[in-house]
Amino acid sequence: MSTLPKVAWIGLGIMGSPMSENLVKAGYDVTGHTLERDKLDRLAAAGGTAAASVAEAVRDADVIVTMVPASPQVEAVAYGPDGILENARRGALLIDMSSITPQTSVDLAAAAKDKGIRVLDAPVSGGEAGAIEAVLSIMVGGDQADFDEAKPLFEALGKTIVRCGPHGSGQTVKAANQLIVAVNIQACAEAVVFLEKSGVDLAAALDVLGGGLAGSTVLARKKDNFLNRDFQPGFRIDLHHKDMGIVTDAARTVGAVLPVGAVVAQLVAGLRAQGDGRLDHSALLRAVERLSGAQV
Repeated sequence: MSTLPKVAWIGLGIMGSPMSENLVKAGYDVTGHTLERDKLDRLAAAGGTAAASVAEAVRDADVIVTMVPASPQVEAVAYGPDGILENARRGALLIDMSSITPQTSVDLAAAAKDKGIRVLDAPVSGGEAGAIEAVLSIMVGGDQADFDEAKPLFEALGKTIVRCGPHGSGQTVKAANQLIVAVNIQACAEAVVFLEKSGVDLAAALDVLGGGLAGSTVLARKKDNFLNRDFQPGFRIDLHHKDMGIVTDAARTVGAVLPVGAVVAQLVAGLRAQGDGRLDHSALLRAVERLSGAQV
């Protein structure tokens, strides 16, 4: 009999499916719920258990993990008669690994406390590849004791695991992460178009840039996307658009000025408006190509 906590996993999308499967591989008893039948079948095939509802999934869980697209989805699975807070047992630990507004996380922690449920906000960075390889960066907000309790579970999912402060802090750091990633992808996309229009060997150029000060995790992870124009989603433009809204709104609240971030947020919004929302965020290259006169 395993001594590991029983886990309920809500949300089995691009990130949630491989992450939940990594917990199964680590020996956790994982019961999952999502809206897509094929994703439930995938979890069952990996050794987990499929649940027909949120309430069924969380009823006997020690730890509940949510990994859904945005604040409205977190609120939908957390609140209401069929939600987590009404059906989880007192003393359970709710870990929200979605990327949502910091205020949503603060409000959820307060509502859960009234039900005797502890909460951590623990968004991640690393994309689909990081989820599959269990090398995600996990930025956590909440109480130290809850973080310490959750640390072994986090270690089955990622490599860089840091408590950043009280409730909402993880989401604030994730917003900053998404700002940096978007600006970096935009810079890489502009460099690619500049290099190609200059007649340079693009693969050679990206190799040497990656070995110098211009090198970054973004360039290393997205180089093949740029070279092959492969924009199958690891992290969709739709989601990065949502995240740029989070960071610009949060920055306005605290009085931080993000001039470059504001421009890139508009470029992401423009790409989405042109019908590319379901593509990977490396598709920012398509926007730069259009601005440079290419037909894409």
